[in-house]
Amino acid sequence: MDEQTPALRALAEAGIAHEVTRHGRVGSLAEAAAVRGVEPSAIVKTMVVRRGEGDHLLVLVPGDRQISWPKLRALLGVNRISMPDADAAREVTGYERGTITPFGTLAPLPVVADERVVGRTISLGAGAHGVAATLAADDVVRHLDAQVADVTDPA
Repeated sequence: MDEQTPALRALAEAGIAHEVTRHGRVGSLAEAAAVRGVEPSAIVKTMVVRRGEGDHLLVLVPGDRQISWPKLRALLGVNRISMPDADAAREVTGYERGTITPFGTLAPLPVVADERVVGRTISLGAGAHGVAATLAADDVVRHLDAQVADVTDPA
């Protein structure tokens, strides 16, 4: 297992306080939350969204929620957005699906964070299966200059 993923290197370089958890693959959100010692809503998924040709962004979604496509389209001022397939997501981020994180991507991408992560301690994937970083969401939002908005619905 790669001890230092690009995400963990990026977090260290950013000087963001975080705790790394290495737990191997998990089968569910509840299992991931249990091994990371957080509530399921504190697990934050990083979703790649395609706004247009060569135009992607990342959306940070609490584990117990899903992207609200109408809310996200309205926020971005676009009529159509989609999720790229796994290969395209890897080409954009450098990470395979299930390991995508906003830290250490191949190139910086705009980030939208659901408003429900603000003010919380969250657990983000850290660039490899079963590797996560637990940290303050406010530090993530500030460092990534993320746009904070209501962009999710209950899962």
